[in-house]
Amino acid sequence: MTFDEVKNILADVLSLGPARDTLTADTVLLGNLPELDSMAVVNLIGALEEHFGIAIDDDDISASTFDTLGSLAAFVEHKLAR
Repeated sequence: MTFDEVKNILADVLSLGPARDTLTADTVLLGNLPELDSMAVVNLIGALEEHFGIAIDDDDISASTFDTLGSLAAFVEHKLAR
């Protein structure tokens, strides 16, 4: 369930519209989605924090977190488990 929520939040923040249906766990994020620029990353982090009630520190974030949609969803699941 977390994966679908993260997918929907990503699609909403990036205004992907129907392209959201093409997103899978293996979808590469950084360098693949032109909409995912530095400001979008900040907005996405804020949206994830608000939706899931988690706090994401700067130290938590790395390129590997945003490698794929699956890695981002796994990161959120890890934060929820704490």
